[in-house]
Order: sequence, then structure tokens, then C-alpha cells
Amino acid sequence: MADLDDLWIPLVDEPIGSIVQQIQEENPDIGRLIESPHRILAFRTFAYIRTGLLLGQLLFDHDLPDYDGSESWVDALLKNPEHHEALAREVRAVAEEIAADPKYADDEPLGPDDEARRRFLAFARERLKQ
Repeated sequence: MADLDDLWIPLVDEPIGSIVQQIQEENPDIGRLIESPHRILAFRTFAYIRTGLLLGQLLFDHDLPDYDGSESWVDALLKNPEHHEALAREVRAVAEEIAADPKYADDEPLGPDDEARRRFLAFARERLKQ
């Protein structure tokens, strides 16, 4: 069996990974819901799956112009603000479900909390005065 360090599975599958990332960047509150490593992994797993399913449903339900080589079917769907909003709602729903899951209740945030940042800034300011 391969060493775990040799095993690599990409967590971003274009274009779904970039769509989820874009929605996260547009909605910073989503990131605050999933701050721990376990929550991020669960969020990405389910957000990618549900985004892919929703994209498939949107493709099935909406006629698109014939392909002319200028954009993908995903890009054509995302031109419609209602479709983009539907994807944002789905991604937010995943984040909220992960945040509410009690098995992640004891997870520590990925980075320092606000108090740790404040202490570090005070320390850095004091050290830089010398």
C-alpha cells in the first residue's frame, strides 16, 4: 500500500471547485461557519457534490444556446443571476448544516482567534519600539 504522503486526491475539480470558492469569497460569513479543518473538509466534499447536482439540474431545466466555442455550459448557466443565487443558497445551506453538526462542536478554528491576534499585535508593537 502506498505511503499516505504519496496519496494525493485533488479537492478542487474545475469548474465546481472554483464556483464554490467564488461563492465563499463573495460571502465571507460562509467561511466563518466552517473555520476548522474538519469542517472545511466536510464542507468542500458536500458543497462540491451539491453544486454539481444543482448545475446538472439547471442544465436539464433550462435551454442553452447552441455551443459556439466561446464559453462552457456552466459559464452560460452562471450568466443568469437567478442561477448564481441558487448556487449561493446551496453552498450556504451546506455551510450552515456543517456548522450545526454537533460532531464538530469541539473543533478548534483553523487560525488564531481574535484575542490571540490582539495579543500578538500588542507583542509586536512592543518589540518594534525597542
